[in-house]
Amino acid sequence: MRRILYFVPFIFLLSCATSMLPKEEFRGVWIATVANIDWPKHPEDDVEKKKKDFIAILDFYKKLNFNTAIVQVRTAGDALYETESAPWSKYLSGKEGEAPKGFDHPLKWMIEETHKHGMEFHAWLNPYRATVNLDTTVLAKTHDFYQHPDWMVKYGQKYYYNPGLPEVRNKFNQVIRELVSNYDVDAIHFDDYFYPYKVEGEVFEDATTFSENGLLNQSLEDWRRSNVDSLVKMVHKTIKTTKPWVQFGISPFGVWKNRSTDPKGSDTQAGQTTYEDLYADPLLWVQKGWLDYLAPQVYWSMDFSVASHKKITSWWNNATPNTHLYIGNGAYKIKNNSDKAWTKNNEIPKQLKFSRNLDHVNGNIFFSAKSLMGTHEKVNQKLEKKFYRYPSNNPGPLNKIKRTVPLPAIVSAKNQNDQLDICISHTDSIPRFLNFYEIRGTKRKLIAKAYLSQSKKSECYQIEMPNKQSKKSLGITIMDTYGNESALQTLNLIPN
Repeated sequence: MRRILYFVPFIFLLSCATSMLPKEEFRGVWIATVANIDWPKHPEDDVEKKKKDFIAILDFYKKLNFNTAIVQVRTAGDALYETESAPWSKYLSGKEGEAPKGFDHPLKWMIEETHKHGMEFHAWLNPYRATVNLDTTVLAKTHDFYQHPDWMVKYGQKYYYNPGLPEVRNKFNQVIRELVSNYDVDAIHFDDYFYPYKVEGEVFEDATTFSENGLLNQSLEDWRRSNVDSLVKMVHKTIKTTKPWVQFGISPFGVWKNRSTDPKGSDTQAGQTTYEDLYADPLLWVQKGWLDYLAPQVYWSMDFSVASHKKITSWWNNATPNTHLYIGNGAYKIKNNSDKAWTKNNEIPKQLKFSRNLDHVNGNIFFSAKSLMGTHEKVNQKLEKKFYRYPSNNPGPLNKIKRTVPLPAIVSAKNQNDQLDICISHTDSIPRFLNFYEIRGTKRKLIAKAYLSQSKKSECYQIEMPNKQSKKSLGITIMDTYGNESALQTLNLIPN
């Protein structure tokens, strides 16, 4: 199969920031399916429209040299793939429990398209949200609301899985095992919904579960946190024993604790916090080595008074040095928020620049995909020209296994009308990326990436290049699933 990649034109009068690009940097975008926020645009769209719209998202972010799509595959006890553990999502098919007409294996297709764009696919799941409202008549009979009513807790305007029940955790762990075993995902990703955000005047009714499962002298709050800890630990073990190269990442709410309740907390005045209200303790997960990455949602502006992006990002940088740390950026707020900072085109660029200057931040994730598409052109230009002009390698899993990656064999490589036609073969058992470099003496610069299939040992590519680029020395490497890279193989090009 031939794939078309595009080299970005080289402009050598670059800013200092561009010349200091990190060799590895996570550049992710959340693609939300709940309520059809990003995709599909409408569940009743035909298959071709759905596919076209998904590819449009990938094309847009690939042009900006993003390297990861984080796609929501489970929103509320449902699934955007065929499984006996949950009904089909209504956001994909229009009616819960019904398969999308004419759309065979949608998750497999999404993964393949994402990989064709040289991007990783992170499967995003919401563990504990069971419904999006109280109208249970729209739920399929195969939904856990009907299959396991004893697992449900009504709270506010939704139903939730009870995190205190071991059988709930075991069920969700099986969901993860199935995904990792059956699909070529690069990571499993959880968002910030563990125990629900507090609703004034409401009580989360888990007292009976606590009395049956809590430890002697254990508080309700500590018990709830231990339930979430158990899920995180269990899922991490399941992923790593199934496919050890698959990563596990979590995106918690941005504030762990306010300093007013704990001197170790951030200098913020958040109304709710991850630790005290959602009963999630990301610091413990990092300490225990249960995550490959942490992506706190720091959706406020740089100097927002009660929760400054600058202060919160600095806090996470100092508090979690032993994991990959990616900062979640609220691109959805641009020109769409009462905070006047978001009326300016440089708010997101300022946040990216700030992150890059911190020792332990390894990248950023934007919420959500539609936020920059077809709008905010000046922001997009800043991203494209100053921050993301060139591709970047993805950081590998923390449990990296060092191994020697064999050199790729170049079957043919030819320049023709400013297009590189190249065919390669390889013998590596767990390849991930084929990297293309510009070579300048002893230095090399990553200029394009392609995703390599483990099942296909030979593939061909068509790479469009500007005239100046086609006259430079080029080389390729293979990077495996752990982030190990082969030696550089120089291309001996057949001229036009």
